Amino acid sequence: MINKCFLIGRLGKDPEVRYTPDGTAVANFSIATDEVWKDKNGEKVQKTTWHNIVVWKRLAEICAEYLKKGSLVYIEGRIDNSKYNDKDGVVKYKSEIVASTMKMLGGKQDGAGTSEPARNTEVDVPDNYEDVPF
Repeated sequence: MINKCFLIGRLGKDPEVRYTPDGTAVANFSIATDEVWKDKNGEKVQKTTWHNIVVWKRLAEICAEYLKKGSLVYIEGRIDNSKYNDKDGVVKYKSEIVASTMKMLGGKQDGAGTSEPARNTEVDVPDNYEDVPF
């Protein structure tokens, strides 16, 4: 069986990084992807989809250090669906992408107008990440 996801999108806000009690970094952020087509009248239609991203270990720290709102990134990972009860006991569902690879696209501009090459980073993602106590 295969559970693999590839996304290219822009961050909606800066990544938020936290640490588990044993010191493992975990970052969360969302990215937007766009789909554009023409409707039956020939009018351009654009649909934006938001994807929740979870990143672990050193890759989480790299994301927190280098990614900012609006950054264009390539994310590779697996889709994870879960359900939980909110504070009122209502069952809620959530989907998120547990990233194993992140590549910064577009480079970073320096003062001379040149750009850094895109960075590619991979990490191993724990299978039991949903057991993190926070």
